[in-house]
Amino acid sequence: MMKINGSRLMETIETSAVIGATENGGLHRLTLSKEDEEMRATFTRWLETAELQVTVDDFGNMYGRREGTNPELSPVVIGSHLDTQPYGGKYDGIVGVLAALEVIRTLNDEGVKTERPIVIINFTNEEGARFAPPLLGSGGAIGEFSKTNVYDTKDTEGTRFETALVDSGYQGEEDDRLTDAHAFLELHIEQGPVLEEKQKSIGVVQGIQGLAWFQVHVKGEADHAGTTPMSGRKDALVAASAMVTALSRYGNSIEELVLTVGTLQVHPSAPNIVPSDVTFTIDMRHPDDYMRKGVPMAIHKILSDTSKNYNVDFTMETNYQAETIHFPEKIQNVLAEETDALGYGKELFYSGASHDAKHMSRITDSGMIFVPSVNGKSHHEEEYTSAADIEKGANVLLRATKRLADEEGDA
Repeated sequence: MMKINGSRLMETIETSAVIGATENGGLHRLTLSKEDEEMRATFTRWLETAELQVTVDDFGNMYGRREGTNPELSPVVIGSHLDTQPYGGKYDGIVGVLAALEVIRTLNDEGVKTERPIVIINFTNEEGARFAPPLLGSGGAIGEFSKTNVYDTKDTEGTRFETALVDSGYQGEEDDRLTDAHAFLELHIEQGPVLEEKQKSIGVVQGIQGLAWFQVHVKGEADHAGTTPMSGRKDALVAASAMVTALSRYGNSIEELVLTVGTLQVHPSAPNIVPSDVTFTIDMRHPDDYMRKGVPMAIHKILSDTSKNYNVDFTMETNYQAETIHFPEKIQNVLAEETDALGYGKELFYSGASHDAKHMSRITDSGMIFVPSVNGKSHHEEEYTSAADIEKGANVLLRATKRLADEEGDA
């Protein structure tokens, strides 16, 4: 049974882990930074050593193509991203790209030819840590985002995406964008606790949860902290705190619903003034679109009831919405069957985080393989996935990739 070289894969991951390394064992490798440039140069050398045809598109997405016996057929595409969060981990996204490289290396070692071409891809700016929103590279490549919008996106220092791309030396050609694919597979760490809790090595991802982002503004009245009795206050912060607590209780009452208040701004934000204005965000996710569409009404009622109790006003605006992505059963079945053939334990569930597979699913059949994250940690320097689990995930990717790449033209 053909398997990947686990020690070689881990050596490759550890080489990556030096580029942008932090003191606490993580990575700080933001999109199109000097560290990202160094990683891209290293990755290019690896692709060339594996005898792949290397191209870069106009969003900086990097491709490595291994030709098939029938080059006219559309390719099987595998990969993820090499950029990280600020002071993030050394596995998120990176495992998916470097495991894809190991798949190619293994096929080369074994002298295996596939019917279809196989293309490795490293997407630009998946994290969105430097240029928001995330998934800019994959979204641009498939036309979800216009080139103008992507290029005009600025980081916190005012640098345009296009400027950073040109300065990096990785602005390629629009003609090199991926426009056709037979299938797309992405190996990724779970970034959550499910696999560890279930004691399973492989997650077969059924899709990516839909989500919505809301912004809530609570309006009270500013007063002197020393002279205004508690009973007479219209304290926007106290009201907002009660709203957040009520939202947490509601989120816990609905299966698979997750609600997160991630930002909170207080005005005037002075120690001796009763706050008059508070703005906070709500991130809401659920895999069932029908269920999710009813949640905003429940949220609005919670906010309305709470505002009346605290004698304040509020507004709620929707900033962003995305439908649930359901990966095709065909791809799920391929991943499940190859996992079973290897004797690995598996769990089927939806991803709570977005990934490049979300955009790729708009142009081809897509699927994801998850491997466990210890303690569910991710986007953190303590992020960790064992070498044994990474190897298992790469073996599933190897078998599934070869199986799909051997499908004929009418498959």
